[in-house]
Amino acid sequence: MIRFLRPFDPHAIRLLIFDLDGTLIDSRLDLIHSINAMLRHFGRPELAGETIATYVGDGAPALVRRALGGPGGDPVGESADEQLFKSALEYFLGYYRLHKLDHTTVYEGIPEVLAGLAHPSNGVHRAMAVLSNKPVNPSRDIVHALGMGEYFVRIYGGNSFATKKPDPLGAETILHETGVAQEEALMIGDSSIDVLTGRNAGLWTCGVTYGFAPHTLDEVTPDVVVERPGEVGELLG
Repeated sequence: MIRFLRPFDPHAIRLLIFDLDGTLIDSRLDLIHSINAMLRHFGRPELAGETIATYVGDGAPALVRRALGGPGGDPVGESADEQLFKSALEYFLGYYRLHKLDHTTVYEGIPEVLAGLAHPSNGVHRAMAVLSNKPVNPSRDIVHALGMGEYFVRIYGGNSFATKKPDPLGAETILHETGVAQEEALMIGDSSIDVLTGRNAGLWTCGVTYGFAPHTLDEVTPDVVVERPGEVGELLG
């Protein structure tokens, strides 16, 4: 069900900026396995998959810090061994690089949505981009490996800029590069981080409840909420 919480005209949208994990792809298992492989390597107890999934969204460094913080997810850093963190992050990234496509899939309905949005609608040509907090190289590799690369004019990751989401720099860069005005752009994601990113950049925002962190959409309300991937296409069709 599509729920508008703040009315706007979807047909006026000319740029769609998608989050990656939990929005376009279900990468949950590969992230869980990679974090637990890192924890085993450093003699730490493994964490439940549901717990690790709640740590996703702020980028690899934050994910690793939270995992090292234990079951409560208390971020470590200043008070913990920084060398351990650096080594753990390096191990995680190396392991994930090799295993990022073991179980990761595109959400059912997303390929059809992207194919439909790639064609002009009501005379409107839309550009599409990916803005993730996952490092850019695995982000691009996954998007292309899963057959979505042709649809996006830009694919940016958490290390593409000096700051990560929810800082607006990435979204603002995409606006500048595509020549689209703020009020003609929509940020689409599964968490409050994505909604804040859109707000901070002056964009409309769409929250998806099928992803990793739908509970966080209660913290920062998006302009519209969809429950199924196909509804993204229906919203903009």
